[in-house]
Amino acid sequence: MWNKQRRDDEPSRPFVPTAPTPTPAAAAVPAEPKKEAFTVSTPTRSFEPEPRGSAATIGKAVRINGQINSKEDLYVDGDVEGILEAPEHKLTIGPNGTVHATIKAREVVALGSIQGNVEAADRIEIRKDAKLIGDIRTARIIIEDGAYFKGSIDIVKPEPAKAASRPPQPQAQAAVPVVHAPVQAAPAAVPEKR
Repeated sequence: MWNKQRRDDEPSRPFVPTAPTPTPAAAAVPAEPKKEAFTVSTPTRSFEPEPRGSAATIGKAVRINGQINSKEDLYVDGDVEGILEAPEHKLTIGPNGTVHATIKAREVVALGSIQGNVEAADRIEIRKDAKLIGDIRTARIIIEDGAYFKGSIDIVKPEPAKAASRPPQPQAQAAVPVVHAPVQAAPAAVPEKR
C-alpha cells in the first residue's frame, strides 16, 4: 500500500531483453547439433531361407562331382552331381541349388532344382518355385502350388521304431500280490452218478 506511491512516481522503463554473456569455458565448447532419433526397420524374413546353425552348407559358388555322405543336416545352394546321402538328417536344396543326383535322406526340402531319384524315410517337401524330375519314395509328401514335378511317387509306411519292433509282452494282471506258499494236494473230486 504505501509503496504504491513510489512506483507511480518513477518513470516506467521499457523492457529490453538482454542476451546472456557467455562465460569463457562455455565459449570454448561448441554447441552440439540436435540429433533426431530414427529407427531402421529390417524385414523379419529374408527372400532366401537361411540354413540353420547346425547344418553344413554348400554355397552358391561351389560345384561338386561325386558322392556326399553327411552325418548332419545339409543345405545345398550350389551344383551337385553324383550321390547325396544323409540317411538320418534333413537335406535342403536351396533356391539356387541344382542337383543331378540320387538322394537318400530322412527329410528332403526342395527349393531349387533336383534331377534324379529321391528317397526320404520321413517326408519330402517340394516348395512353390522348386523343380523335381525323378521318382520319389517316401512316407509323406508335400507339393506346393506352383512347384514342378515329373515322375512317380511311391508312398511307403514308415519303418517302426526299434523299441516298437519287439513283440508285445503280455501285460501283467492288475496289481494282485503273489504269495508263495507250499501247496498241498487236495483230494480229487469224484463225479456223482445220477
